[in-house]
Amino acid sequence: MRTGRAHALAVLIGLSLAGCAVGPDYRRPDAPPVDRYTAQALPAATTSAHAADGDAQRFMQGRDVPARWWTTFDNPELTRRVNTALSHSPTIASAQAALRQAQENANATRGGLFPSLDAAAGATREKQSAAQSGAPGGLGPFTIYNASVSVGYTLDLFGGVRRGIEAQLAQADYQRAQLDTTYLTLAANVVTASLQEASLREQLRATEEILGFQRESLRIARQQQQIGSKSLSDTLAVRTQLAITEATLPPLRAQLAATRNQLATYLGTTPAQLELSPLTLDAISLPQDIPVSLPSTLVDQRPDIRAASAQLHAASAGVGVATAAMLPQITLSGSAGSQALRAGDLFSAGTGAWSLGLGLTQPLFHGGELLHRKRAAQAGLDKAVADWQQTVLVAFQNVADALQALQYDAQGLAAQAIAESAASQQLDLTRQQYRLGATGYLNLLDAQRSYQQARISLIQARAARLADTAALYAALGGGWRSDTSVASQKP
Repeated sequence: MRTGRAHALAVLIGLSLAGCAVGPDYRRPDAPPVDRYTAQALPAATTSAHAADGDAQRFMQGRDVPARWWTTFDNPELTRRVNTALSHSPTIASAQAALRQAQENANATRGGLFPSLDAAAGATREKQSAAQSGAPGGLGPFTIYNASVSVGYTLDLFGGVRRGIEAQLAQADYQRAQLDTTYLTLAANVVTASLQEASLREQLRATEEILGFQRESLRIARQQQQIGSKSLSDTLAVRTQLAITEATLPPLRAQLAATRNQLATYLGTTPAQLELSPLTLDAISLPQDIPVSLPSTLVDQRPDIRAASAQLHAASAGVGVATAAMLPQITLSGSAGSQALRAGDLFSAGTGAWSLGLGLTQPLFHGGELLHRKRAAQAGLDKAVADWQQTVLVAFQNVADALQALQYDAQGLAAQAIAESAASQQLDLTRQQYRLGATGYLNLLDAQRSYQQARISLIQARAARLADTAALYAALGGGWRSDTSVASQKP
């Protein structure tokens, strides 16, 4: 008889472990069937310009972005800043903690696959009335000591527990992708802010140089006014232009201060504690070989797409959990222990007690709750599919925008270099003419203003080309990848 019970128990447990899991099996949607990111095929390289950072950039089709892509700018200070941010930023620590939390929750959910085993011990002091005990005057008071071990197990016949574990593992994958997103975003932000800082320093330097020219012009104008060769209106014109140029300095300095403060936050410190070595555009190399991953691999590289895939996986498993809740549940239970009136008599002959139980629960009526929860889970799955598709579309748009920006940046830099060179020559010529008395103050001021605008625009064009290169690296996924997926593990 005992052998028959053991055999039946083994069969039930085997059915539980080998039973099918209800609900859809996860399958990631296919990537868009395209072989390029832009409407027209990419050229082999961008145009070049006779200027700093004017080298042509070559598009290396089919190559993946390096994990430490910021090192391709070949600047030790930039690399140090990114490494410091990745090591000290609280956003990284927060994302790491969220990943550990999700992993521990997934590990905790695995406990549903195993029997529960609990031990209990206690002592009860009581007195029974005559009605309870049947004895005149009642019984007691007396103390009952007990000790027992109980076992419980829910057969996962329809895979509800396994789908729940699958959902938790998918959540861990989501947090891992979020961690990768944090790494990528932080590195891109540090690079972009550093390039902005270098650009603002160059703009301030160029503006101060123009101010030097204008102060010299004002000095000459005053001397000529004193000797009567020029009028007061000419001097006022020079002074007005000088004041206008000086007024551009405070906004530039404010932007530079705000950028440095932002860098302090990225690097995990306060503005008062920030220590940065000067960074100039001339010290930053423009990457010339630009990797362009295949469109078919973008869904594996972009952490936001991997996060959307994990959410889709969790939603798919959630349908299975909701479906299993509508089906029968079988539980096994058992206990063994001892009861005695004295603690020393526990586990003595005649004090033992045990029980075995088999329970079957079939939901019959819950006011439509279970049905609507299943429908809600299916709607959540539909939403996750749409969210995944939208994330992929935005990712392809980001890459296309960055690629086209690099092409147009190169053209814009070439045009700005020509404009700056022409404005510089025009300023030199106008100065000579002014010294010889062949032209007036207004022409000189116009030449200075044109040169200032052209030089500032050239600096901005250089910085934009570097920043858009970093944006392309980030759009392609940044090359950063944490450990492999855990949702694929079998419960």
